[in-house]
Amino acid sequence: MAENVILVGKKPVMNYVLATITQLNEGASEVTVKARGRAISRAVDVVEIVRNRFVPGLKLKGIKIDTEELESQEGRKVNVSTIEITIAK
Repeated sequence: MAENVILVGKKPVMNYVLATITQLNEGASEVTVKARGRAISRAVDVVEIVRNRFVPGLKLKGIKIDTEELESQEGRKVNVSTIEITIAK
């Protein structure tokens, strides 16, 4: 996976905000924040906090939504929503 991708999970929002800001400060021209399932709202929060509080000049480059088909522990097929939000300087 590329270095400028932040995978959002169950950790606190500010952990992902710090990771995103770190990527931008290390010279990345754009960063993609990815999440799936219940973490989608957390990913949106991360992008909005970075854009509004820490790096006001960021542009929203693109939002991609999709559905992945996963296999549950019981062997059933389960659809999980995914989101990729790309922000750029």
